[in-house]
Amino acid sequence: MASSLCSLNSWAVPRAAKQALSSLVLLHKFPSSRNSRAFASASVSIAADNDIRSSDLVALEYADLNLTDKISKELGHVRIRQHVNPLSSSFSAPAPVPDWSEVFSDPTLPLMVDIGCGSGRFLIWLAKQNPDSQNYLGLEIRAKNKISMVHDLMDLNLVFVMQLVKRAEFWVKELALNNIHFIFANATVSFKHLISTYPGPLMLASILCPDPHFKKRHHKRRVVQKPLVDSILSSLVPGGKVFIQSDVLEVAVDMRNQFDSEDVLQHVNTVNPSVLCDDEGWLLNNPMGIRTEREIHAEFEGAKIYRRKLKFHAGKED
Repeated sequence: MASSLCSLNSWAVPRAAKQALSSLVLLHKFPSSRNSRAFASASVSIAADNDIRSSDLVALEYADLNLTDKISKELGHVRIRQHVNPLSSSFSAPAPVPDWSEVFSDPTLPLMVDIGCGSGRFLIWLAKQNPDSQNYLGLEIRAKNKISMVHDLMDLNLVFVMQLVKRAEFWVKELALNNIHFIFANATVSFKHLISTYPGPLMLASILCPDPHFKKRHHKRRVVQKPLVDSILSSLVPGGKVFIQSDVLEVAVDMRNQFDSEDVLQHVNTVNPSVLCDDEGWLLNNPMGIRTEREIHAEFEGAKIYRRKLKFHAGKED
């Protein structure tokens, strides 16, 4: 799929080669005539400025969802606030527990929870691929995003405020998916509170490219801390998995150390030797079938993605 092909962007792409690369990406992403309209549209978009951007690759990766036009026409462009302080008092209250039978058509299905789900595209793509076999829950702490629009008649800049989860819910409604839900929540405070009420089994928890909080005094704001690790492990069923990744080695190592210190977790390559890892134990391939937006942007800039997947055995044979 486009994931493997687009990894070409992990090295700098000379301007003269970008047109050829964009055509190659498009041909790989849209091989059949049924996607000819999307192919033509994307070709024009990229070819117009004789360049290729990471945002173009995001659009290509998620082209099957056809979300861009739907959201731009209804709500405009969204600029995401990148950093949030989870220790702020405004994030100290647990998120309200939803009526699971209302948000999922079958609330007993195995559940995947994506902590820091961002725009939600990644989770929406997975939900569309597995409509009858799994439920998906996205937790996002970044609430407000500015949408700037220019009023044609008054020539005034109008600023609107919305939530990431609201936009994701809009997309879910447009796609008529009934196996996915998004909640504005501080995962550290709300994870166990929410998941303990879910009727089905928690099979996978993911934390993908979280805010790095580089300054040492801000490390305490990083999402992977002992309380969240404990909440995840107390909620997973035997055989359940944890998937973590970051484009920042320091952050990836910090997350790895937090989870590897738990003796109830095994790295997947010790369970399944066919899973390929490098000498440091990082997965060589993306196991999800789709890249996150941050993953695409980071690889486009030449960054390496550090991935680790662990299986929960709770002291029992699976």
